[in-house]
Amino acid sequence: MRDPSGRLLRLLSLLQTPREWSGAELAGRLGVTARTIRRDVDRLRELGYPVHATHGSAGGYRLTAGAAMPPLLLDDDEAIAIAIGLRTAAAGAVTGIEDTSLRALAKLEQVLPHRLRHRVAALTEAAVSLPPQDGAPPAADPGVLALLAAACVTREKVRFAYTSADGRETRRHAQPHRLVAAGRRWYLIAYDEDRAGWRTFRADRITGPSSGARPSDGGGWGLEDGPHPTGVRGPERELPGGADAVTWAMDALAGGSGTIRARLLLHVPADQAAERVTAWQGVLEPVDARSCVLHTRSDSLRFLAYRVTLLTVDYTLLDPPELAPHLAAIADRATRAIQPSPRP
Repeated sequence: MRDPSGRLLRLLSLLQTPREWSGAELAGRLGVTARTIRRDVDRLRELGYPVHATHGSAGGYRLTAGAAMPPLLLDDDEAIAIAIGLRTAAAGAVTGIEDTSLRALAKLEQVLPHRLRHRVAALTEAAVSLPPQDGAPPAADPGVLALLAAACVTREKVRFAYTSADGRETRRHAQPHRLVAAGRRWYLIAYDEDRAGWRTFRADRITGPSSGARPSDGGGWGLEDGPHPTGVRGPERELPGGADAVTWAMDALAGGSGTIRARLLLHVPADQAAERVTAWQGVLEPVDARSCVLHTRSDSLRFLAYRVTLLTVDYTLLDPPELAPHLAAIADRATRAIQPSPRP
């Protein structure tokens, strides 16, 4: 490749692939000598790209993390994926990054080739997002998510204060395992060291210690505004039964999360109900050959009623009786919606 500038960009594109390249491989890809590759690598370093080199028969070149963010080269699909992700993040479940996402998207769209800009614009025109509704769940703090995500990767134990649905604040010492996004909410799956068991925490309820949550030994928590990393790493842990994080979170949200419990008698056998009831809707308990009971929980009677009305089988409410007025209100509203009305 005779064009030095074009060769440099091609070399950078190869080095951005998460692997280590030998000098011979790079020289073969670009049609130059190994000496030219060494000169081009030095040029990239002068431009601020942290290219790491290892010597020996197994050595090679790779791009590492540096002190500053250098420009990136993206192929067409990567650029479109980032543009879509940024536009989604502008109305997503993480608070405080909306404006940042829009600024980054504006910079990206400014340099996109016309063919790609047209595809992104078409998607933007065709796709719309629902505005936040009253009572929408609060967004998670990006700093908290970043700290918990890092702890999941490094297996570092953390301390934090957690506020339950009834407003009670407790202190927790846990080893984060995975973060799971469900709609506009984020959940942390972690092993609670003090309670010797797995727990699922809503990320927007994870905070730093307040005056109401102090260590019993009188020691300090450290950080005031978020989880406190302990610097202690835990062992490799797997969820019970070999479950994956998504399945575990769905089961926890359906059957183990929320202070309001409901039971419904489904007028179909358990095996048929299992095909039509998702884990998000609850946990099934067989009764006889013709029926089963659905156990479900939520923090809100209104949301619980909405979840129940999504059932596609006949059912009878067993408890709580406080749920009945909410179901009746939904039924009345639906009935009025299909009644013929006189033309104006």
